[in-house]
Formats: sequence, structure tokens, C-alpha cells
Amino acid sequence: MDSASQGVAPRTPAVEGLTEVEEEELRAELVKVEEEIVTLRQVLAAKERHCGELKRRLGLSTLGELKQNLSRSWHDVQVSTAYKKTQETLSQAGQKTSAALSTMSSAISRKLGDMRNSATFKSFEDRVGTIKSKVVGSRENGIDNLPSSPGSGDQPLPDHAPF
Repeated sequence: MDSASQGVAPRTPAVEGLTEVEEEELRAELVKVEEEIVTLRQVLAAKERHCGELKRRLGLSTLGELKQNLSRSWHDVQVSTAYKKTQETLSQAGQKTSAALSTMSSAISRKLGDMRNSATFKSFEDRVGTIKSKVVGSRENGIDNLPSSPGSGDQPLPDHAPF
């Protein structure tokens, strides 16, 4: 086997600081190391084939290994400091958001309660109740019309009423 087939560059003038003897020794060592690499690759390929055969015979699948690796990786992430800090921060943010929403909900409920107790709302509620009783009463009596004359004392609902 010549040195060119092993990936060793053809002989060049001696590198500064190296004698011809030192350069020859380094080239010989390089050839030896490259041969060892080739041998190790062959051995590794044989070991990988043997490992694959053993796994096949034991019923271990690539999917099973992937699941195990993912499970192990997820566990590693969960025990990491960054994950714990992030989890703690998100938990605190959730608690603060929950408290803010609760406070806002209480304020809205209080405002709706205040509004319901206002004179305007009570007047509106009374009118809706009166109209409802007239409609339900009319339907029960077989009459299906609403009183809408302006002199009746009740005002009809506007066309844009939400109900």
C-alpha cells in the first residue's frame, strides 16, 4: 500500500523546523493512525450489527428506544434549573392573573348590583314586567296583541330593543 492511497499527501519539502528524519517519522505515524482508524471503523460496524441483532432477538424496537430516550430527556428537562425557574415563574403569573380576574369579577358584580339597584334600572324592570304580564295575560285570554296606543300610559318598546 502506498502512502497516496491512504490519504497521506505526497512528500513536500520539509516543514520549517523539521528535519527530514522527523518528517519521515511523522508520516509513518500518520499512516499507522489512519490504518487504525479504518480498523476501528470496521470493528465498530461489526459491533453495531451485533448490537442490532441482539436487540432484535430481545424484541427491543427502535420505537421503544426512542420512547425511552424521550422519557429520559423529558425527565432531564424537568429536573433542570431553567425548567424549575420557568415553572415557578409561570405558576406565580397564573396566581397573579387569577387574583386580578377575581378582583375584576368582583368589581363587575358590584357595579352590576349597583346598577340593578338604581332608579333607572328599577323603572325599566317595572316596565318590562308590566309589558310581560300584559303579553302573557293577553295570550292566556286568547288575545295576541300588545297595547300600543300612546294614551294607554305605557310606552311601546323601541324597534332596537335587545329583547
